[in-house]
Amino acid sequence: MMTANTAIIEHIVGHTAILTLNNPPANTWTADSLQLLKQTITKLNQNKDIYALVITGQGEKFFSAGADLNLFADGDKGNAATMAKHFGEAFETLSAFRGVSIAAINGYTMGGGLEVALACDIRIAEAQAQMALPEATVGLLPCAGGTQNLTALVGEGWAKRMILCGERIDAAKAEKIGLVEEVVEKGQALDAAVALAAKVAKQSPSSVSVCKTLIQAGRHMPRTQALPLERELFVGLFDTEDQAEGVNAFLQKRAPIWKNR
Repeated sequence: MMTANTAIIEHIVGHTAILTLNNPPANTWTADSLQLLKQTITKLNQNKDIYALVITGQGEKFFSAGADLNLFADGDKGNAATMAKHFGEAFETLSAFRGVSIAAINGYTMGGGLEVALACDIRIAEAQAQMALPEATVGLLPCAGGTQNLTALVGEGWAKRMILCGERIDAAKAEKIGLVEEVVEKGQALDAAVALAAKVAKQSPSSVSVCKTLIQAGRHMPRTQALPLERELFVGLFDTEDQAEGVNAFLQKRAPIWKNR
């Protein structure tokens, strides 16, 4: 299934949804495309056959250059508040996606372009990719989770270098500091991301969802609360059909057939 002629092209392969940012030449975000991203992920969350999603950029040069600065040229605070709301809602919906989200970074990834990648679970970058959060250079700040998600991944030092000093980094440096998990050759990010997403289909979707919740809880929840929650959610899996299917499939030496319920 494919829907075309939109700011986000959706293509389903197996249990994976591939979302291609499609606003040439730089795949910049608009209010409409941000709302479309939120709506698309909400729809995918309701589709029990989707276990993973991959986000990439149309073309060979840009993953996404973020927001079109023409939107903020008039200094209108009301417009700024509206755009910030759209960015926050879209990327927080992405972060809360019940399955695994993977950014296939295929070129320049700036500002809100990097922030959508930061909202994903995993990032795979092509060797030529360049990444930055340059908002302070133009009197703005990363308002779509950038200050928080970048710091969670790379620590305060590199977050401050990129945000406060405006430092742009290449894919090799991004991998070294933990901003991306893998670097591949030019033109290979999407294939690598789809291959990784296919591995998710071997995992119980029910287990993946609660494991992701627990991993991300570590960003704000003390271990004294997270460890009891871990045990609670473990027991909760015994209310799912997938738990019995997974264990019995292993004992019977066959591949499990997940029902995602």
